[in-house]
Amino acid sequence: MNAIERYFGINGDNTTIKTEIVAGITTFLTMAYIIFVNPNVLADAGMDKGAVFVATCVAAAVGCFIMGIYARLPVALAPGMGLNAFFTYGVVLGMGYAWQTALGAVFLSGCIFVLLSLFKIREAIINAIPNSLKNGVVAGIGAFLAFIALQSAGIIVNHDATLVALGDMTSFGSVLASLGFVVIIGLSYKRVPGAVTIGILLVALISLLMGYTQFNGIISAPPSIAPTLMQLDIAGAFDVGMISVIFAFLFVDLFDTAGTLIATTSQAKLTDKDGNIPNMGKALLADSTATVAGSLLGTSSTTSYIESISGIASGGRTGLMAVTVGVLFLLSIFFSPLAGMIPAYATAGAIFYVAVLMMGTLKDIDWSDLTEAAPVVVVLLFTPLTYSIADGIALGFITFTAVKAISGKFADISIAVWLLTLVLLVKIIFL
Repeated sequence: MNAIERYFGINGDNTTIKTEIVAGITTFLTMAYIIFVNPNVLADAGMDKGAVFVATCVAAAVGCFIMGIYARLPVALAPGMGLNAFFTYGVVLGMGYAWQTALGAVFLSGCIFVLLSLFKIREAIINAIPNSLKNGVVAGIGAFLAFIALQSAGIIVNHDATLVALGDMTSFGSVLASLGFVVIIGLSYKRVPGAVTIGILLVALISLLMGYTQFNGIISAPPSIAPTLMQLDIAGAFDVGMISVIFAFLFVDLFDTAGTLIATTSQAKLTDKDGNIPNMGKALLADSTATVAGSLLGTSSTTSYIESISGIASGGRTGLMAVTVGVLFLLSIFFSPLAGMIPAYATAGAIFYVAVLMMGTLKDIDWSDLTEAAPVVVVLLFTPLTYSIADGIALGFITFTAVKAISGKFADISIAVWLLTLVLLVKIIFL
């Protein structure tokens, strides 16, 4: 125990081993929904649901172990929401690529992220991207997730004349999805640990009792991961049309990770007087390495989870908290029958809840400055309407550069933004 305390810096004053373990359990409960949601989302891309379930748990565990043991920070990781939606509905179903090729793109984005972390280029990239666009991208992905959730629940349906219309709100799936969302919001407001997981399991239980879901048991040997393990197509990901896809994976993961690390370490009071994050380079390397590992296992990009704040609020201050979360994710692979009984409408409420949180970044937009607000609105609307995060980001960048230039605010356009805008224009015109 003394060795553990020394390694993680546990001195009994700011935290204890027991506190770290409890904080890890709390964090796991708040983010365990991903083991139900991720297989459902990636299954729509044609991937084996059981294999994705195992890949999700193992990728999350790997990320947590690297973050906890190497970076020694109380931050948990798992395949990210938004990134999985882009993988399935943007790249595979939207652009027509095979899921193996999409995994190849995830792998390449992870490798680039590793290089950016090793050579400390991240700061330059983040500083080059306008804050309004950073917030706009997060909100745009939130809108995209909300649209997907409403579709999966049957609340929004296809319509020949108007493209979309309100579905049958009295259908079983729509009612249960709505109930799940309301329960999650209510429990989250009350700060109940595991609110999202409770909401999902409640809807699944009702579905089971009403005969809409078949009981398959709770615990069993893990499903085979063979259908997705090492199935990525790296060569296919070098297709010219995949450039924007790789960029989108990298962009979202990079800024999502940075924002999460800033929020969690600040909450844990681990930053120095200048706001610098301890072991920032190691934390970024942990995140990027986990993404590479996840692509090899068979899941979309792995990223740091803001839900880690729940564990920090419970007293977590060291990497032992993240390690605890990793152990719990590994144990979860024995609960595959439970995951298999979770219908799409049970996770729809959770996805919509995540969308609500992501849309919160709109509060930081300077709406009095149209040159700041207009690009954000473009990203916000075009991301769900084009069913593509990549197109939403591209059009947002192009709009930002155009309105700033026409307004004479050239000082707001960095060289990096000029270059990115040029690349994205070429992509839209010729690809």
